Amino acid sequence: MAEITLNNINKVYGDSFHAIHDLSFTIKDGEFMVFVGPSGCGKSTALRMVAGLENITSGELTIGGRVVNTVDPKDRDIAMVFQSYALYPHKTVRENIAFPLQMAGMDKAEIKKRVEDAAAILELTSNLDRKPGNLSGGQRQRVAMGRAIVRQPAAFLMDEPLSNLDAKLRVQMRAEIASLQRRLGVTTIYVTHDQVEAMTMGDRVAVMKAGVLQQVDTPQNLYSRPDNVFVAAFIGSPSMNLYEAVLDGTVLSLGSNRFEVPDTVFQTRPGLTGSAHRKVIVGIRPEHLNDATVRPASAEISAAVTLVEALGSESMVHLKIDAPWVDSGDPDAEPEISTGKAAVARFSPKSTVRAGDIARVSIEAEELHFFDPDSRASIW
Repeated sequence: MAEITLNNINKVYGDSFHAIHDLSFTIKDGEFMVFVGPSGCGKSTALRMVAGLENITSGELTIGGRVVNTVDPKDRDIAMVFQSYALYPHKTVRENIAFPLQMAGMDKAEIKKRVEDAAAILELTSNLDRKPGNLSGGQRQRVAMGRAIVRQPAAFLMDEPLSNLDAKLRVQMRAEIASLQRRLGVTTIYVTHDQVEAMTMGDRVAVMKAGVLQQVDTPQNLYSRPDNVFVAAFIGSPSMNLYEAVLDGTVLSLGSNRFEVPDTVFQTRPGLTGSAHRKVIVGIRPEHLNDATVRPASAEISAAVTLVEALGSESMVHLKIDAPWVDSGDPDAEPEISTGKAAVARFSPKSTVRAGDIARVSIEAEELHFFDPDSRASIW
């Protein structure tokens, strides 16, 4: 096991494209760290620099206290699991798992023991003599994991290893990988574009955008205390609803709707205190909006219902709020209409609202998020 430290890491390609900007943080010994962000944000590039597959333009990378900027990948004591399983189709499962140990010239008896131990951990024992073509996608991914485990490395690096699996199998495999990592206690960096995957697997999550680290924190803190608009909208599904609003003292004007902001909000966010006609970006998560006739809360607004998606345990209700919508800054998001975009709310299944209704919508105002409209940073 090993601690991995990135200190002002930069990556600039030959065409002057600056892919990674001053990336700095430490991954603790035994920690499961997830890199997440939209396509092209630099997460895989950062992982490849840790692996030694990309050169570091500037900065310092240490693994287990050793500077490894110029150390060959094979000498960094790491094991990678790729998006493509990269299995040898003509070799059996046993032979695929054993391959890196054979290349290292390890004793046959030790290879046999390590392969069988890894197979037992991954529930592959009955498949050791089968070939990859006769396995399911999930089993092939386990073989790729087994090949990494047998090396007993200081760190695992995983680059979107579940992206080739169907949705149901992804849920199963992410639970298995997280459980396996905790059992082995090996420092792990895991790259994904799926924020649900990131939130359910990581001890901490590093959110990236355009090569810049936006925030690194626990999943719960990313959800409840995002540093900026981008993190707030990227973390959570469905995404946070973001609107331009005006705060006058303790009264928030959201389009034509006005309501009191609770004292508890000002206690936790003293940066809001004393605001007079202050423009803000207000963020409201879907789970903090509900049908006021079913579940009252500390504040209430009126909104037109444009769509109701009944899911059994809840209804996803799309609401037209007459306030300017704010773009999250996610380059993968669909283009937004600047005003009147439908908010998404998680209504109780007992709600009877229908498309075309003007609904009374309750807001858990204690859970509101506030951001500066210029810096787009959270106001605390």
